[in-house]
Amino acid sequence: MRWKALVKSRSGLIGLVVVVCYLLMASLGPVVDRRDPLQQNLNTTLRPPGQDGYLLGSDELGRDTLARIIHGARISMVIGITAVSLGALIGIPLGLTSGYYGGRFDGVLMRITDILLALPRILLAVTIAAIYGLGFWSLVIAIGFPDIPVFARVTRSSTLSVARLDYVAAAKAMGTPESRIMIRHILPNVFGPVIVQATFDLATAILTAGGLSFLGLGIQPPTPEWGSMLAQGKRYMRIAPHLIALPGLALAVLILGINLLGDALRQAYDPRFRGRG
Repeated sequence: MRWKALVKSRSGLIGLVVVVCYLLMASLGPVVDRRDPLQQNLNTTLRPPGQDGYLLGSDELGRDTLARIIHGARISMVIGITAVSLGALIGIPLGLTSGYYGGRFDGVLMRITDILLALPRILLAVTIAAIYGLGFWSLVIAIGFPDIPVFARVTRSSTLSVARLDYVAAAKAMGTPESRIMIRHILPNVFGPVIVQATFDLATAILTAGGLSFLGLGIQPPTPEWGSMLAQGKRYMRIAPHLIALPGLALAVLILGINLLGDALRQAYDPRFRGRG
């Protein structure tokens, strides 16, 4: 990874810091802050930030908003990373095989990806979530499935370029098995665009997870997830605006940080973008 180009980008450095902070909050936050995000206290409901020992206030059931946001970060990051990994693990081999062999398989696969990419992502995710029901894995499938054609196309495009290079032709002339050529010679050289795509898809996955939970098709209450927290807090937005503002701000900052990091990675890997940012 071109770390020097990433560090030189101010926006990329900001994005990296934001993402690392969220990863630390998701992994270490529940360990450092041992308050139970599900513990209710009906004597301290809808407290504003800073009152009665609640740093970021409390919700309609007296649950600590800070603890719920911290635990919500872990849930959102796990869902996003798992969903993107699902799309990559299926899409990359398909794109690699399609780009290397070409022919009828390539034509059929690309037409299928065209059809899937033409469908609105959120509509496809809602349909899958409605079919498989509610739960963590159904949410992961609903979010990760639309990523499969995206990764397949990106990998195929890079494979077509790399497969024409001299060292690949030399490996073929030496009688190297095709599976070894794809895994050892082509796959490492297509990781750059794939990593950039995965970064942007992570932001989309987290945002989609929040949207599905907001619609009632994702993580269900009382589990602290940012989308479901927004759905619950909208009823009290006049008397307790922090229930809407704080989870929404946490989600917006994370999406912004991931997108800034993705832009910096694209500048580092694509010569057309170097010198910008």
